[in-house]
Amino acid sequence: MALADLARSRGARDPGLPGVPPYLRGIHPEMYRSRLWTMRQYAGFGTAEASNQRYHYLLSEGQTGLSVAFDLPTQMGYDSDHSRAQGEVGRVGVAISTLDDMERLLQGIPLDRVSLSMTINATAMILLALVVAVADRRGTARAKLSGTVQNDVLKEYIARGTYIYPPAPSLKIATDLFEYCAEETPQWNPISISGYHIREAGSTAVQEVAFTLANGLEYVRAAVDRGLPVDRFAPRISFFFNAHNNFLEEIAKYRAARRLWARLMEERFHPRDPNSLKLRFHAQTAGSTLTAQQPHNNIARVAIQAMAAVLGGCQSLHTNSFDEAISLPSEEAATTALRTQQLLAHETGAAATVDPAGGAPAIEEETDRIELESRREIEAIDALGGAVRAIEAGYQATAIERSAYEAQLKIEKGEQVIVGVNRFGDPDELARPGFTLDPKLEERQSSRVAAFKAARDQDLATHALARIEESARRELNLMPAVIDAVKASATLGEISDTLRRVYKTYDPNA
Repeated sequence: MALADLARSRGARDPGLPGVPPYLRGIHPEMYRSRLWTMRQYAGFGTAEASNQRYHYLLSEGQTGLSVAFDLPTQMGYDSDHSRAQGEVGRVGVAISTLDDMERLLQGIPLDRVSLSMTINATAMILLALVVAVADRRGTARAKLSGTVQNDVLKEYIARGTYIYPPAPSLKIATDLFEYCAEETPQWNPISISGYHIREAGSTAVQEVAFTLANGLEYVRAAVDRGLPVDRFAPRISFFFNAHNNFLEEIAKYRAARRLWARLMEERFHPRDPNSLKLRFHAQTAGSTLTAQQPHNNIARVAIQAMAAVLGGCQSLHTNSFDEAISLPSEEAATTALRTQQLLAHETGAAATVDPAGGAPAIEEETDRIELESRREIEAIDALGGAVRAIEAGYQATAIERSAYEAQLKIEKGEQVIVGVNRFGDPDELARPGFTLDPKLEERQSSRVAAFKAARDQDLATHALARIEESARRELNLMPAVIDAVKASATLGEISDTLRRVYKTYDPNA
């Protein structure tokens, strides 16, 4: 009996061909056989110089793309010298307030050859403007810039909380980037629609897929309503998913999300370009699964999660460092995380076969289940008027809170084993931090920002900020005015404050 006949006799489904809609088996015909996934390590801490040193180290060790973490003041639109930034400068990422900061962050990084991913949302437009300004100063063509800006503010209202403006103007700013990138930076992904943070907040795999794709449909709808042809921007949309612990479920999750997105895009927007149906995604191993107890166990967790992402067909991958439950990653831990990806790529054989898990009954059944249940969730969101209306009604946040509570209850009852935490170890056995920040960092960074403001042409900066306000009130695309403003030495905080005057700040309790 032929192998194919044997498979059919056992009831296995035919998952189709890779590189062909609806892309169940992968978005490229050869997948990793022709090109490995991009190996990114999410990094950023303290000052631009400190982060730049880490980037050069990781690139020298074989990393193939940069992924930038920003501190909370940068994410929330405050300069390092603002009173609200006190105690948070450089703590969970790099502090970037000025064009000078961005130039030091990217010193020696060839922007036309290294892909740059930036995890930033409410201030995404400003950070991309800073990158464009650095490229212009160097003479690097904007068309050669490649990378991604997260720019997914809807999930901030659902799961993370680093929003500034209300949903409607935030959605407008996000679509400004769609329009700008389609014209000026065609190799740049203007959005990475994130399920990662939804899962970190406690969602199930189904909720992660459903809420993420529902947000994606909202962005596409907003851009189409703006007058942008779907095929002009949809091929550059990217996604960001979590790689969690349930190995088979995670593999199936990625495959289901890819097929469901292709089907939803076809049904709702009828693109002509098959690339508009592709779900391209970055995966990161699950930070919420890392433990401060017995932290070296995290190396095994990360390896298993990363393998699930690879078998699920990711386009890029970040592997967490084993000490991240304790502190910012040490150099040793970051290197181990990168080596984990390199081992998967070169020693396991996982990259030699396209969709190696495809066709397995357990995988295909899980894929079908996740797609069906995710579609039902999306239909429930549609019934509320779409993702924004559902967010305003608290639908997604309430569902995630319920799932998180149920999962934690299982851990506390011992029904879900966490090795080294509720079994096989001393729960009070905590490791010491492997990395600490310089306590003088905040003072130096704050002084540097103040000096930058004092040395500039104040009239030029004021005029540039006034142009941003005028563009916002006239509902023009903000990106050209923001690029001019950062070149005129306006700061991230000043640009954000200008937009706060126009759009106000979002209060979920109002």
